[in-house]
Amino acid sequence: MHARPHRRPLRKTPHDRARTAVSRYWLLKTEPSGYSFERLRAEGTTPWTGVRNFQARNNMMEMRLGDLALFYHSSVAKPAAVGICRVVREAHADFTQFDRESEYFDGRAKPSKPIWFMVDVAYVEALANPVTLAQMRAEPRLLGMALLRRGQRLSVQPVMPHEWKIVLELSRLTPAPA
Repeated sequence: MHARPHRRPLRKTPHDRARTAVSRYWLLKTEPSGYSFERLRAEGTTPWTGVRNFQARNNMMEMRLGDLALFYHSSVAKPAAVGICRVVREAHADFTQFDRESEYFDGRAKPSKPIWFMVDVAYVEALANPVTLAQMRAEPRLLGMALLRRGQRLSVQPVMPHEWKIVLELSRLTPAPA
């Protein structure tokens, strides 16, 4: 019996990924006082800067052109998914890590070796009705959703395709009581 030589898996090029990739879904959390969905609507696109959590950064590094994200307003009386945005530029160095005047400055980061990354997103549309955190928690089909896990605080997190469909379905229902 001959031993098979060890083969390293071939690395996929960006072209290969684009050809075989399936659009994925995400949730981007922001406080409306910091950056609101209304501001994204007015500006059209924005770099998603200031993420300083390694898992959230890694999630952004997984994002691909065309991926869709729920725009989620947090730290408000009724946290809710309020709209949809699209990734229009894949992960690249977050410029705020190099700006000494920025609250997101990181002295460990160097332009030749950045630590923090961002994606650029574009406005797609507002949800028919905001989908509140309470509505999502009350929906048994969303039981495993990352957003609803105890202690989940990531500002960038994946959303499974079935969860995406359920949130959109909830948005088409009668608005949540005020």
